[in-house]
Amino acid sequence: MTTCRLDFEDLLSDRSLAIDVSGIRRVFELGAKLDNPINLSIGQPDFPVPQAIKDATIDAIRADRNGYTLTQGVPELRSAIVRRIRDDVGWDVPSDDLGLIVTSGTSGGLLLAMMATLNPGDEVIVPDPYFVVYPALAELTGGRAVYCDTYPDFRLTAERVEPLITERTKLLLLNSPSNPSGVVLRTSELRDIVELCESRGVLIVSDEIYDEFTYDDGREDGRCPSPARLTDRLLLVRGFGKTYGCTGWRMGYAAGPKPVLDQMAKLQQYTFVCAPSMAQFGLAVAFDVDMGPLVRSYQAKRDRVLAALAPVTNVTHPAGAFYAFVEVPAAVAGSATAFVERATERNVLVIPGNVFSRRDTHFRLSYAAPDETLDKGLAILAEMLSGGDREQL
Repeated sequence: MTTCRLDFEDLLSDRSLAIDVSGIRRVFELGAKLDNPINLSIGQPDFPVPQAIKDATIDAIRADRNGYTLTQGVPELRSAIVRRIRDDVGWDVPSDDLGLIVTSGTSGGLLLAMMATLNPGDEVIVPDPYFVVYPALAELTGGRAVYCDTYPDFRLTAERVEPLITERTKLLLLNSPSNPSGVVLRTSELRDIVELCESRGVLIVSDEIYDEFTYDDGREDGRCPSPARLTDRLLLVRGFGKTYGCTGWRMGYAAGPKPVLDQMAKLQQYTFVCAPSMAQFGLAVAFDVDMGPLVRSYQAKRDRVLAALAPVTNVTHPAGAFYAFVEVPAAVAGSATAFVERATERNVLVIPGNVFSRRDTHFRLSYAAPDETLDKGLAILAEMLSGGDREQL
């Protein structure tokens, strides 16, 4: 018998070693070990998938529509998305200039976009704070994340972006409504960003996974502001998981310049192959479902968060998504991580800000939770932020 000379550590790629395990997932795993935790950590909607979507998906499974689909997506879902994009942003997709592809989640769309555009050393500007996958996707695809500091108001502006653009800048990642802050950019701000990027040859990737979760104070003309209404020379990425409570189905879509979308479709053939078939058929009816009442209930949850925490610390006003990015006063804890550890000891799960940022001064709270759970957690967090728990230490 020969001696095994395999060194598994030596086999690992620089690509995999360059990124860390998601801090959100670490908290998720921690929560699984606690006894009935007050979980305000995960961006998982607390409502079920609407019945019409469930029925359409079950019908597809029973009809044996479970095989591979066209890489670009099944005609039924594509037709629904085409109508949605035309009605919402005015694009005529697909066309000679614009392409459309159904993706395995918005993260799948973002990965394909970076694979299609980045060469080694190319730069991607990302707002800080950012959604956790943005820097990791840049690393995975050979690029480099360049961080745009948006503290203290968490607004990505052309003025903040412009000094960061170099000859290697390929992409600007724009996320509005934002994860983790819930900030919604105004059309005037988006117009300045569009004009800057088009003049400098930078492709905007607009991640609008939370577009339906935009509240009254973030909407303009009754809708979430989108740079796609100002130009079709960008990549629009949207999805279904957050809006319809089906995050585990991994369903999204991307539309934009045909040269980019053609390459993304080709890359999908060799990676994801296609988005999940039964979910595609089921979500073809999604845009007919009225989610307004649920969005309004989440606006009420947002208001509960502000009422509880704004009197004791700085909370930048979230006008969309279902997160608040809450500042930890220096007098209360030396870092957000330390504060989160103390909160965990009291059975409350939130995410430290350094998971989303190069700073460790805030924590992210998800209010995608039942009101009773939310109120319990807010009471404990408000006491801690005011310094009330320090007497117990």
